[in-house]
Amino acid sequence: MSVNGKRVGRPRAQQRPESGLSAREELLAAAAELFTTHGYTATTTRALAERAGMRQASMYHYVGGKEDLLAELLEGTVTPSLTLARRLLADGTRPAEARLWELCRSDAELLCAGPHNLGALYLLPEVASPRFAGFHQARAALKSAYTDLLAATAPCAALPPPALALRGDLLFALVEGLILVHRTSPARPVPALAAAAADAALRLAGVPDDHLPAAREG
Repeated sequence: MSVNGKRVGRPRAQQRPESGLSAREELLAAAAELFTTHGYTATTTRALAERAGMRQASMYHYVGGKEDLLAELLEGTVTPSLTLARRLLADGTRPAEARLWELCRSDAELLCAGPHNLGALYLLPEVASPRFAGFHQARAALKSAYTDLLAATAPCAALPPPALALRGDLLFALVEGLILVHRTSPARPVPALAAAAADAALRLAGVPDDHLPAAREG
């Protein structure tokens, strides 16, 4: 809505540069910044609202509170990779090794890319709460998709279920472990880190080193 050429909306606590984001997106951006720099517990709803450029009371028109914002941020680190994993599982035209490499690289980039290390939020004790069941379900589905792709690779096709499950756990932990690597060495280029993790994942699967170039290109 505009009056005399000026935008009118809910009153803002402070003027911020025009970002093109909706109010909810502004709150998510504020939460990503403050949760990863100040800590989830230390971040108040007042601080979130002020960082998003609105009054605290206005914040509740868009979200239910801090937990809603944290849940949406967490799910945003998983759902794109789950969508990709399902597409790759359904693609029978490419070698499983190439599809697994693509998933590992893409998932690693998602976890580590962006101005804030959202993957570090996985480590919050609050995430064990039932409020975050949606995130845990999506993460479990992604982990299962990793294992299914792993089972389709030549080196793992004949593994007994317990051995396959263990290797799937290790592979998934390898990719998620980049959260800590990136947090301790944030200057390391994310694309190079993600590609190295995807290579390591295929080595863990048992793919020989001389097959890696084909997997990267496939």
